[in-house]
Amino acid sequence: MALDTQDALHAANHNDPHWHARTDLAAAFRWAARYNWHEAVANHFSLAVNEEGTQFLCNPCNRHFGLVKASELLLIDANDPGTMDRPDAPDPTTWGLHGALHRRVPHARCAMHVHSKYATVLACLEDAVIPPIDQNSAIFFNRTIVDTNYGGLAFEEEGERCAALFEDPRHRVMIMGNHGIMVIGETVAETFDRLYYFERAAETYITALMTGRPLSVLPDDVAESVARGIDDYPVVQYDNHLRELREILDNEGSDYAT
Repeated sequence: MALDTQDALHAANHNDPHWHARTDLAAAFRWAARYNWHEAVANHFSLAVNEEGTQFLCNPCNRHFGLVKASELLLIDANDPGTMDRPDAPDPTTWGLHGALHRRVPHARCAMHVHSKYATVLACLEDAVIPPIDQNSAIFFNRTIVDTNYGGLAFEEEGERCAALFEDPRHRVMIMGNHGIMVIGETVAETFDRLYYFERAAETYITALMTGRPLSVLPDDVAESVARGIDDYPVVQYDNHLRELREILDNEGSDYAT
């Protein structure tokens, strides 16, 4: 890239009111790819940038998570019916699933949908609820939704149906039966951290099932205590988590924030 082009890009980015949000989201994409949560050039993350939550950033159509840059994230209006007529239109399932969430679910400021290995295995089980068998799984006690009515690709009708299931603000994780997972939150940091811990919990549970031995399940009151303890934790660890991940990328010379 020529020096004058670099200078022009830097100036444009500096004036973008959503620049920090863009770089946070781009970092999340890079780490999702590193953790092998990506699905070829499919799956999508989104982040609301206006007060109403209806305008959101998302990944460009068919862009690999491992290559996403802050500057190329699309800015979409969930209330704009002409979105799919744009020359840079998002993937139809981005519009269907994330558009519906940002129209219908105000507390879904950030939404991350993946087909990560262990969460997807979980979603294929007849009973897709993770029992509280360790601290990570207890975090999600009574705080997930299991959707058992998979209706096909997440175009507009399926997206609207899924969004309607998030009516309880306590529910920030949807185990999408026969599909994958949707995690929502207020910020990129919060949502990515929740996705990280849910995938870890799913990995522990699926691995424990593979032993064929009886599970040691925590009592409900202990599990609820753990979940509430995380809800009310005095240190905002998810902000620190994303900060550290960004620092690793920066130290490696990653171009995610360009």
